[in-house]
Amino acid sequence: MKTTSTLLCIACVVTIILFAACKNTASQGENPLLQESTLPFGAPDFSKIQPSDYLPAFETAIAQQRENIKKITENQEPPTFQNTILAFEESGLQLDRVSRVFFALTNAEKTPEIAETEKKVTPMLTELENEMSFNKDLFLRIKQVYDNELDSLQGEDRKLTEEIYKDFVRRGALLPEEKMERMKEINLRISDLQQQWGDALQAATNDAVVWVEKKEELAGLSEADIAQCQQDAESLGKKAPYCIVIVNTTQQSILSNLDNRELRRRVFEASLHRADGTNKHNTFAIVTEIAKLRAEQAELMGYKNYASYSLERTMAKNTDNVYSFLRNLIASYTPKAEAETRAIEEYARKTEGPDFQLQPYDRFYYSSKMKKEQLNISDDEIKPYFNVDSVQKNGVFYAANLVYGLTFKERKDIPTYHPDMKVFEVLDRDGKSIALFYSDFFRRPTKRGGAWMDEFAKQSKQRNQLPIIFNVCNFAKAPKGQPSLLTWDEVSTMFHEFGHALHGMLSQCQYNRLSGTEVARDFVEMPSQFNESFATIPEIFDHFARHAETGEPMPADLKERMLSSINFHSAYALGENLAATCLDMAWHVLPLADVPTAEGAATFETEALKAIGLLNVQIPPRYSTSYFNHVWGSGYAAGYYSYLWTEVLAVNIADVFAKRGPLKPETGQEFREKILSRGNTGDLMQMFTDFTGMASPDATALLKARGL
Repeated sequence: MKTTSTLLCIACVVTIILFAACKNTASQGENPLLQESTLPFGAPDFSKIQPSDYLPAFETAIAQQRENIKKITENQEPPTFQNTILAFEESGLQLDRVSRVFFALTNAEKTPEIAETEKKVTPMLTELENEMSFNKDLFLRIKQVYDNELDSLQGEDRKLTEEIYKDFVRRGALLPEEKMERMKEINLRISDLQQQWGDALQAATNDAVVWVEKKEELAGLSEADIAQCQQDAESLGKKAPYCIVIVNTTQQSILSNLDNRELRRRVFEASLHRADGTNKHNTFAIVTEIAKLRAEQAELMGYKNYASYSLERTMAKNTDNVYSFLRNLIASYTPKAEAETRAIEEYARKTEGPDFQLQPYDRFYYSSKMKKEQLNISDDEIKPYFNVDSVQKNGVFYAANLVYGLTFKERKDIPTYHPDMKVFEVLDRDGKSIALFYSDFFRRPTKRGGAWMDEFAKQSKQRNQLPIIFNVCNFAKAPKGQPSLLTWDEVSTMFHEFGHALHGMLSQCQYNRLSGTEVARDFVEMPSQFNESFATIPEIFDHFARHAETGEPMPADLKERMLSSINFHSAYALGENLAATCLDMAWHVLPLADVPTAEGAATFETEALKAIGLLNVQIPPRYSTSYFNHVWGSGYAAGYYSYLWTEVLAVNIADVFAKRGPLKPETGQEFREKILSRGNTGDLMQMFTDFTGMASPDATALLKARGL
């Protein structure tokens, strides 16, 4: 999942610590964040950057942008594209560079020092954003260019002008004075609340770990998984010999194999209730205040609710289109889900007795047993063939080589922010270097949950900057000397996040604001979801699915059984996504007066799911309200539907590849030229049409692709 946005980029945070010996902050001349990097592509030099460098770097960069804005507003020449639009686009170049490096750490290596700095810098950055958004002299010049010069501008110059002008309008530049002041206050408060949210959710998830006293309680797990539980316990303070770490989603994959029902219940409930007040962690006060502030923002801007405000510049356009899309899926999904649940419960009763009542913490366990019995397949049987290194190099990289002509050369000379990271130089088919790519795959307490792509630097011809991209995941790292093995879902996650990376790597845009993944939410997930399709193509699958110890390819019989099992009981995955999507929408279609109190948040969730037909104890939301980071801590408010929306686009595009030959370089080159390289430089639906030949997406393809 991608988590970067222009607002969040400027709303990030930095570290204040004194230099160890001198106890003096670095001067601008000494600060490595403010100097030109000597590394390839201008990559951040983590061997030189100290925690104490961030705060002075931000202070200098903020001051520089203020000075650049002042130069624009005090320019006596008539406003033009060059002296106003382009000048504004480049005014925060240094701040963007500092922010992107720091953002990486706040998400993936959030030490106490980084967290403390985040608290100090967040209000500074939000104040700067407010200053610019409501600077009347600046907006007047931008508006004059938009009104008088737009029709004479071409290509990316025109698009950049439109985007900047509309950004200012959406932030409230046309509001009367009193509403502007209130919008400033709201922006500051939301920024503060989101920082609180990030801290609270990470603490809640870390504390939700389930401690286990006896190895016998872990019956059903493989020896490798038990060793992982032991290693996790040691790294987290060893309150017991073993522990089960909670990941960010509601359901936990480890439940598929745990024989101990009581332990399954503990794990599931630890996940579900991690932040809802049933323990010391409760995020509902943050949630409801953010919801109220967003509803008020929409009201100030003249919209009936935040969802209407948020969706205006997406492919979906409005709430009616989103709900029509969702209700059609729900109608087709519901009978499949009910039948799936009945089948699992009936299966469980064969061994547990006719009175056995299936609980949500039982579902994965008995579904796994059914899969083993009916398809003769289990995770333990296939995981030895999914070594994390082989999946990356012989799967993800191999596919990118076949389809786009890319090769990847590991660079051990480029420093990283954590020893687990790897760095690769990306070469095009002509041997020319086009990007740097970092991977950071293993979980740790300083990393937030989930998986994502982001950039240390975005591609920009204007800035003469090649892209510096990274993927972050939360895979379990095997004990020393053992290979780290993945589930099929984790294999798909690696392909998914690399699809985002390709969108950034292959960008060929003039301007930073338009390049790479800077597209609407309900388009940005398409390249990533499409990239997942390569994992099952035989030539690619056979290349990476090799036994971690012997190097032998997965036997044909096992491969056939494994691939046929991918959509086994697939109603669950669709249902949990639909439920989370509808929760997101339910919170953001509320007018201000209807937003519940913190005490009423849990009841609101229940009633919202009931109203749309998705209140199902067997299939809870993928993320419940109290830990729904996409919505409260990231850029997906009223936008989580985009995962399903873009899955439709991705399936349609995969069908085009399949018809032409899925690994043909000619098709990959066309996809690269018409979509991946173009960023947000044109109409997104037109890009889709230009490649597929389809006037509009075909949503029926989604259910077919999921085996439903």
